[in-house]
Amino acid sequence: KVLPGPRQKFRAFAFAAMTQQVHPVAPCESSPNAKMKEKAAQIRKSFQRPKFWVMGFGWCLAACAGAANVIAFKSWNLYASHVTGSTSAMAFRLEGYHQGEYGSESLKEACLLVFSFLCGAYACGLLIDKNQVHFGGKAFYGLALVLNSSLLTSAAFIPGRLLPVCLVAAACGLQNAMCTSHFGAIIRTTHVTGTMTDIGSTFGRISMIYLRKGCRCSKLNDVERAEVGVDARKLAVLFGLWSFYFMGGLFGVYMENIIPGPPQRALLLPATFTGSVGLFYMACRQILKDYLKKLERERFEADLKEAHDVLAHMGNRLQDLERNDQSVVELDEEMGHMIEALHEVEADFENLVRTHSRILERTDSATSKPDKA
Repeated sequence: KVLPGPRQKFRAFAFAAMTQQVHPVAPCESSPNAKMKEKAAQIRKSFQRPKFWVMGFGWCLAACAGAANVIAFKSWNLYASHVTGSTSAMAFRLEGYHQGEYGSESLKEACLLVFSFLCGAYACGLLIDKNQVHFGGKAFYGLALVLNSSLLTSAAFIPGRLLPVCLVAAACGLQNAMCTSHFGAIIRTTHVTGTMTDIGSTFGRISMIYLRKGCRCSKLNDVERAEVGVDARKLAVLFGLWSFYFMGGLFGVYMENIIPGPPQRALLLPATFTGSVGLFYMACRQILKDYLKKLERERFEADLKEAHDVLAHMGNRLQDLERNDQSVVELDEEMGHMIEALHEVEADFENLVRTHSRILERTDSATSKPDKA
């Protein structure tokens, strides 16, 4: 679990303080400059790029969804994860049904695809009650992945047209709801409409900043550099999702031609991946939980060391700038911000300790009840 806010806040102020070693504070620096740096620090902490293993897992899920969607279309001439298209088809076919152009089967088909996707997302909400990824907790990520694999495997062997594609749609809804949000970025792994929207708008914002500065022949200020940096990190995550979805679809098309039997047998490939990962997570959940706790302890130790170094650096800066009242005031304000952030980190650490103590108490009480019986 990654604590949102305090750690990022401290790192931002620590970075601002340490960079003053390269760019010393000028005697005539004004308070608007300090406010701009503070605003830039807030922008930087608004988005933290997920860890590489988290991004890799999300990209692989997007590839599985891309393969499943293509295989569904090749097998039954229906897209499983296109809820927007299915909803439009509901309106289109309802009008055609009233005009006598379509039978009730076409309308039923579109309605069941949307309903199946909804049921899959609903099942995920029952198993995973958090909007953000939190491995090692009470959420049943392993069971959700195994259920996703079971739905795809069933669709690969069940005869007919409507039932198997509805199972694929339910699997897509379940997978899509597994990770709706992560570190400030909206993550959708079964369709890329929103992903392409975010890529276009983010790239447009970056371009506008450079165009505006190019017309004025001026350099980027701290806030603009922070905005460009945050948007660039978002682009890396989003473009990876789109690329893996595309490659998954391409892989699914070729595998559907290679694997013997009906085209839907190719669904066994994404089913194997999600099922294997789900079983591995269920088997190694405690090991993973202990590993994440170890990482959390190491991060706290690194934060404390960083805090010690930054505070020592700021103390030396204050001694060097005792004659400059304005600089001392501004550095004192930054020191206040860092101390506040340290207090927040300390409070979060205390909350973690209390939570861990409550878990141990519940475990002890649960094990003591059978003994008493």
